[in-house]
Amino acid sequence: MTFCIESETEKTLPFDVEAVAKKVIMEALAFEKCPYETDVSVLLTDSDKIHAMNKEFRGIDRPTDVLSFPNVDYECPSDFSGIEDAAEDYFDPESGELCLGDIVINVDKVYEQASEYGHSPLREYAFLIAHSMLHLLGYDHMEQNDAEVMECKQEEILKRLGINRE
Repeated sequence: MTFCIESETEKTLPFDVEAVAKKVIMEALAFEKCPYETDVSVLLTDSDKIHAMNKEFRGIDRPTDVLSFPNVDYECPSDFSGIEDAAEDYFDPESGELCLGDIVINVDKVYEQASEYGHSPLREYAFLIAHSMLHLLGYDHMEQNDAEVMECKQEEILKRLGINRE
């Protein structure tokens, strides 16, 4: 797996952000039975910068906690059948890895929501990575049933890692 994490904010989190992200990403891929080596990028930012991105890419004029930019179009979430038919669109020609997409995390919201929900910043950060990974794997939460499926999967991924609400 190729994985990179970058930060464009001065704010830091009190744990190894790279190790936690990698652990959650790998668990999400295993949980969803991804048969490929993958490439995922994570960007840590702040409320001002994610606000601008949210407005530009989604037309929503406010900051958000996480943005996901999936690279793969799935027939059904985590359905990898037929994906090789569009290899030139989805796979890195040099590494052969499936380029899943990009995750953008708002560090300000990690702290704010951890406090609001009564758990640690680590748990909130891991939750946002799991949530975004499910988006990169084709899941969405626009409909109630889809939201329930995503919520169950997010909780199971975190539970498998022992990252629970405190």
